[in-house]
Amino acid sequence: MLNDAVKTVKFYPNPAVSFINFEFNDQYDNSYSLLIFNFLGKQVEDLKVTDKKITVSVSDYYRGIYIFQVRDKQGDIMESGKFQVMK
Repeated sequence: MLNDAVKTVKFYPNPAVSFINFEFNDQYDNSYSLLIFNFLGKQVEDLKVTDKKITVSVSDYYRGIYIFQVRDKQGDIMESGKFQVMK
């Protein structure tokens, strides 16, 4: 069982202006997916976690709060959080 104190991912900078980095810990699995949703719940990204660090451009995002989910290959949410985009 995974300890709740162990985070799968760190994300920075928050608030983001032009990009946001998602950095996964050493136990990450390349079958994970990173999903990003806008404040209305519309999915704006669905990325395969192929590397320990993913940089996502937010230059096309509207200002506001976004929610991310890290999901395993079964679609279960491993971790979720929110970040802000400033323009």
